[in-house]
Amino acid sequence: MKRLTIKDIAAKSGVSISTVSRVLNRKEEGMSQETREKVLQVIEELNYQPNLFARGLITKQSKLLGLVVPNIQNPFFPELCRGAEDEANRHQYSLIICNSDDNAAKEESYLRLLNEKQVDGILLSSGDNLSVLTEKQLEYGKTPFVLMDRGGDSGKYNSIFVDNEKGGYLAGRHLIELGHRKVACIIGSENLRNSNERLAGFRRAMMEVGMELPDDHIINGEFHIEPAYKQSKEFLENKNVTAIFTCNDLMACGVYQAASELGMKIPDDLSIIGFDDIPLVSALIPKLTTIRQDIYNMGRRAAKMLIDHIEKGENDIVIFEPSIIVRGSTKAI
Repeated sequence: MKRLTIKDIAAKSGVSISTVSRVLNRKEEGMSQETREKVLQVIEELNYQPNLFARGLITKQSKLLGLVVPNIQNPFFPELCRGAEDEANRHQYSLIICNSDDNAAKEESYLRLLNEKQVDGILLSSGDNLSVLTEKQLEYGKTPFVLMDRGGDSGKYNSIFVDNEKGGYLAGRHLIELGHRKVACIIGSENLRNSNERLAGFRRAMMEVGMELPDDHIINGEFHIEPAYKQSKEFLENKNVTAIFTCNDLMACGVYQAASELGMKIPDDLSIIGFDDIPLVSALIPKLTTIRQDIYNMGRRAAKMLIDHIEKGENDIVIFEPSIIVRGSTKAI
């Protein structure tokens, strides 16, 4: 079957090719409502699908954005993707979502692929603090990009993230105000800036009241449930603490499992505070006290920032404010 073209739509509608093009590109200023509706009716009747590649050759835009995330199984990232996709669609862009599995080589491969597909821009939440090769691809690939949540030097590139240090501080202050002095922290990875900043904020809260967080009370949970479960279970079998701060909510789920298997009741025997406020934590019993970041709107703002950079050349760095959501997993001692 012959593929429909813009010429076919124009002929069936009784208008010029340029008029159909204006309708497709939503540049209808000065066009009558009757003409617009006639073209749209023909497009619907013939089920016309524009050739995006051909249109991109003319407009020099693919209307495609790439989004690379490190772990699509972490509920944080689908929510981030949903916000970005909604905003991209609002501006007539489509989104290609790639999952790097926290693998630098896979991340670099996806960036090459997205550049080959000639996407108009890239949203990147890096699995690490940007490998040398990833950074080179971003800088020399000539494709506009925005870093989200994770990445390299936040002052060097268009980027959007939460104030991680403040979030860690809020977690520490909450536990201190509840009377906890024997505490631990489960970090995501020693290589990730957001994890290190959350730990730094937590430590700052401790230092303000003359406390120190011993190095052996810092556990690497890799931002995943299973490592957090294994490491926290071993830790709780050998150490006496009354509270744990986990640098994301997913790791808090692992601590819940470990505490349950050790016969510990939350929050009577162990208080737990997380970070992110992903939807999953409302299903935990008791519900998790956590540091909330506005994940959906962070995704939306990142997409808008990227589109503004593509279309207007604008640059920006946005820092979201965290807040504490107190639920049933923490209590005074």
